[in-house]
Amino acid sequence: MKDLQELVRPNILALKPYSSARDEYKGIEASVFLDANENPYNNPNNRYPDPLQNELKALIAPIKGVREEQIFLGNGSDEGIDLVYRIFCRPGTDNVVAIDPTYGMYQVCADINDVEYRKVKLDEHFQFRAADLLAAADEQTKLMFLCSPNNPTGNDLSHEEILTLLRQFQGIVIVDEAYADFSEAPSFLSRLDEFPNLIVLQTFSKAWGCAAIRLGMAFASPEIIGLMNKIKYPYNVNRLTQQEAIHMLYKHPQVLQWIKSLQEERTRMMEEFRKLPCCQTIFPTDANFFLTRVTDANAIYNYLVHQGIIVRNRTHVSLCHDCLRITIGTRPENNALLEALREYKA
Repeated sequence: MKDLQELVRPNILALKPYSSARDEYKGIEASVFLDANENPYNNPNNRYPDPLQNELKALIAPIKGVREEQIFLGNGSDEGIDLVYRIFCRPGTDNVVAIDPTYGMYQVCADINDVEYRKVKLDEHFQFRAADLLAAADEQTKLMFLCSPNNPTGNDLSHEEILTLLRQFQGIVIVDEAYADFSEAPSFLSRLDEFPNLIVLQTFSKAWGCAAIRLGMAFASPEIIGLMNKIKYPYNVNRLTQQEAIHMLYKHPQVLQWIKSLQEERTRMMEEFRKLPCCQTIFPTDANFFLTRVTDANAIYNYLVHQGIIVRNRTHVSLCHDCLRITIGTRPENNALLEALREYKA
């Protein structure tokens, strides 16, 4: 890759970040805080949270097999996505390359930041070739986005093609592993020290069952994490979110059991779906959902809505005509969906 100094926007390199009261105070534990203009009442919510979430990172690091200085925590993975645009991409000048179809927020953040977004279509197996993404890039390409397992297709992307991209692309490669806990493929977290141009995104929203607390994780070199901390909002992760995440990290064994149960239900659901008259194709998946092509996605989606069952209609997404995306729920929820579709009349 190019030197990090060449990739980062000059104004970000020169930026003097905001220094909060909790950033400036370092030392022995204090009992009287008169530095941050806080209300002295309503403890503990009256105090600003740890701006760098140190206790939380200390628990995450051994679970993920990384160092604390390789972790950034944000308001969902979407914050991490937006920050990399703001760090690396000059509005109206730079561009990014991404596979298509994939998670829609990559393009939304590009549009918000006035950055050209170049799509490279996946093949009929929902796979990509590194050569195609590299061919779409030029000197102004700063970022490449890969979601693996991919959303909405559900499949792991080729490990070897991702490695090729990491070795040959001169910019930053973001591998979004939001659904990686449900896959048997190895995480790219183990390659962070090997590839200084790698950022791995993960989340508490999926396997950890914590979508409501809005906590995303980004893993990268300490230099890139330092840049993310430099431009984030001072207190971007609130105390309640930090405390709930800490609570969940101590329940890691239970989370692993949830994952196993969802994988088993995924297998059962796909087997049962294949028997449905409305099902035409089920695509391979490594996530907690699967993509299926049906006889009429719009009609079936609307029918299910009237049954009080909500799935995701992906028929207008590239390569996904007449496709529905089905999230794996509890067994009773899954059975309700199957029963409704068995009664569906075209």
